Amino acid sequence: MNQRLRLPSWNVLGLLPAQLIMLLTLIIPVGIIILVSFSTRGPYGGFDYVFTTAPYKQILFNEGWSGELEFNPQYLIVVARTVILSLATTIICLALSFPVAYFISLQKTSAKMLLIYLVTLPFWVSMIVRVYSWIIILGNDGVIAKALRALGITNNIGSLLFTDTAMLIGLVYSYIPLMILPVFASIEKLDPALVEASHDLYGSRLTTLRRVILPLCRPGMVAGAILVFVPCLGAVLEPVLLGGGKTMMMGNLIQLQFGAARNWPLGAAISIVLMCAVMIFLLWRGIHAMRKEGRENGA
Repeated sequence: MNQRLRLPSWNVLGLLPAQLIMLLTLIIPVGIIILVSFSTRGPYGGFDYVFTTAPYKQILFNEGWSGELEFNPQYLIVVARTVILSLATTIICLALSFPVAYFISLQKTSAKMLLIYLVTLPFWVSMIVRVYSWIIILGNDGVIAKALRALGITNNIGSLLFTDTAMLIGLVYSYIPLMILPVFASIEKLDPALVEASHDLYGSRLTTLRRVILPLCRPGMVAGAILVFVPCLGAVLEPVLLGGGKTMMMGNLIQLQFGAARNWPLGAAISIVLMCAVMIFLLWRGIHAMRKEGRENGA
C-alpha cells in the first residue's frame, strides 16, 4: 500500500513568514557579524576576508613592537563600567517601579488604564529627544542648577553633565517603563485574599511584603530586570549625549570601532562577545527557572 505524501500542516506553513523574517533580519545579519569578527582589518578601514582571531585577542591584548602580546585592560574597564551602570540602573528601576506598579494596581479600572497609558507615553517620543531633554535639565543653566541657586543651597554648582551620574539618570529614565509594566502585570495576578490572610495571622505590613507579596511578584520583577539590564548593556545615546563621549560604555565603544576608528573586525568581535554574554545569562536564567519549576511540581 502506497503511503500518501504528507503535506506540511497549516501550523508549519503559518510559521514560515515569521521564520523567513527571522532568517533575513536576525540570523543572516548575525552570521555576517560573526564573519566580520574573524576577518582582517582593511588598510583603509573596513575588512578583508582573511581569517584571523586577532580581533578577539585585541580585546585583551596589544601587540608590542617585537610582536609579543601585552595585556591591555582598557576594554575590560569599559566592560566593568557597563556592567556596573547596568546593574545600578536595574536596581534603581526596580526600587522605583514596585511602589508605582503597586499603586496603579490599587486604582479603579478607568484610572488604572489612564496611569498605564501615562507610563507608556514616553515610548511615543523619540529616544533622542528624551535624552536631549536631560541635557537641558542637567546643564550649567539647567533646571536643577537654577533651582539650587534660587534656594541658596549653592552658587558654584558645576555642570552635572558628562559624568557617570548623568548617564545613570538617563538610563533609569529611558528604561524604567520596561520595569513598571511586567511588575504591574505580576502584581495584578496577586490574589488579595493572600494579603488578607497574612494580616489575619498578625503579619505586619513589612512581613506581608517580604513573605507574601515579593515572592509572588518575583517572576514579574525578574522579567523587568532582564528587560532593563540587557538593553543597558548596549546603550549608545546616554553615553554619547550625557557622558559626552568621554566615559565609554560597550554600546558607544562598538559604535566608535565601526565609525571613527574604522576597525570593523574589532567592533564585530566586541559585539559578538556582548551577544554571547547576554545569551549565556538568559540561558542560565531559563535553566534555573525550569529547574525551580520542576522542583515545585515534584513537591
